[in-house]
Amino acid sequence: MDNKAAIREFIQKLLARKGDTQPFMDDGSLIFSGRLQSIDAIDLAVFLEEKFGVDFAEMGFDQQSLDSVKAIMDLIAQSSKAKNSAAASS
Repeated sequence: MDNKAAIREFIQKLLARKGDTQPFMDDGSLIFSGRLQSIDAIDLAVFLEEKFGVDFAEMGFDQQSLDSVKAIMDLIAQSSKAKNSAAASS
């Protein structure tokens, strides 16, 4: 399963827990639209830390970066670049 599919599957599970089975677009708002709540953002952040190694302690936590599949993919890419830069300068 690729990264986007894994993220979409996790978000679908979060939405399903709330009874929301409506489709969502990759660039559609999830948190600021009210489809996901702050507690869901925390669950999503833990998932991203465990699955993709995103380090929110280093990058900072911003709900905007979790508001859509596209934003999450960008966050993962930023995290990977930061790790690669840190490894290269060591």
